[in-house]
Amino acid sequence: MTGNRVLVVDDEENLRRVTQLKLQQAGFDAITAPDGAQALALLAREPRDLVITDLKMPGMSGLELLRRIKDEFPEIIVIVATAFGTIESAVEAMRSGAFDYLIKPVNTEALKLIVSRALEHHRLREEVQHLRSALDRKFGFESIFGNSKALLATLDNASRAAQSNATVLIRGETGTGKELLAKAIHFNSPRREKPLIVINCGAIPRELLESELFGHTKGSFTGALANKQGKIEMADQGTLFLDEIGEMPLELQVKMLRLIQEREVEKIGAVNATKVDVRIIAATHRDLQSMVEDGTFREDLFYRLNVIPLTLPPLRERTGDIAGLAAILFRICRERHNRPDLRLPDSIFPYFATYRWPGNVRELENVIERLVVLARGNEITVEDLPDSLRRERQPLEEIHLELPPEGISMEAVERELVVRALEKSNWNQTKAAEYLDVSRKVLIYRMEKFGLRKDD
Repeated sequence: MTGNRVLVVDDEENLRRVTQLKLQQAGFDAITAPDGAQALALLAREPRDLVITDLKMPGMSGLELLRRIKDEFPEIIVIVATAFGTIESAVEAMRSGAFDYLIKPVNTEALKLIVSRALEHHRLREEVQHLRSALDRKFGFESIFGNSKALLATLDNASRAAQSNATVLIRGETGTGKELLAKAIHFNSPRREKPLIVINCGAIPRELLESELFGHTKGSFTGALANKQGKIEMADQGTLFLDEIGEMPLELQVKMLRLIQEREVEKIGAVNATKVDVRIIAATHRDLQSMVEDGTFREDLFYRLNVIPLTLPPLRERTGDIAGLAAILFRICRERHNRPDLRLPDSIFPYFATYRWPGNVRELENVIERLVVLARGNEITVEDLPDSLRRERQPLEEIHLELPPEGISMEAVERELVVRALEKSNWNQTKAAEYLDVSRKVLIYRMEKFGLRKDD
């Protein structure tokens, strides 16, 4: 049996020996000490999971021993033993941190039951600490790798924001790690013990999104066969992460504004609103300020969300981080696919550094996994790389640009680039996006931004 180490402290030798024997017969690893001073000296030398101490002892009392143990060995569980007439002392001991108390003379079954329950509590507590430590490693800010100045500034602001209940808006291109940052904020906040509910506003059909977020009552619409709790209510006392908030329909933005202002939700079909306590973290790859100007996103909601703005820089602006990220992802993928002998030589890294990574970290991860799975030998070669990484691009300095002395509109240049790429590819969006070294989603966003259509 593990986690069963018990120390019995009692100045009465007979009671001490009898208690030890009963514990040993029940399968516990029990040792003894005659007083508090010797108990503390023994604990310093030999770890114990649980201490049973008499309250009335000469010299150091059981209550004083309890307090010393809680100060010096806080992980140890303490049970106090007391005579029937001194229950008040046992209550005081409980207030000082004792797990439970025993009435002397100690009943064998009661002893076994209380000690077993205390050690099970100890085991569960250690397990929770282990899981929490693993969670910290997975969702701590250090799990977002990088040393670029922009990224470190964002992580610094995020770590400070985590300690508050302020609303956070995370901006960044697809694949930059917005959800990972949101999880790091939640799991490093005072709400970490409460739920983190994630909902992708762009992945749920518009007609279902309201019900998913706010819930509904039975019979409120065709198919509403029972009351349904919404995601917002599920996040009560915790955090609601609204990914791709820019995709939320205008009619729902009004209800979201009320949630932030009034801290209440109205289920579909409900007569009264329900109070909730949620922290909101939103994320988007879109330019919400431009959407506000276009009338596709509410200005008042934007300012309510934009309390603490955090921006995750794209991977192409973090070229110094790419090699380190690739090495980390390679080790993870190599282990996942059981290829311990596979190597990623330094000669491959320049290809990673010069590629634009329109899909950011997510694309890098996908490329690494593809290399690990498909590599024929025990070393990644240039031939294993996808064509997009091997293709040589014309250096920017070789492109002749005439800049007029009176200045130039950057948006006009960007629009012209998009138009020419589309014309060059006969308006094939996939080919145009590849030519411009951006994702198709980014190209479509630029087309919408500039109002570009083939018919025009």
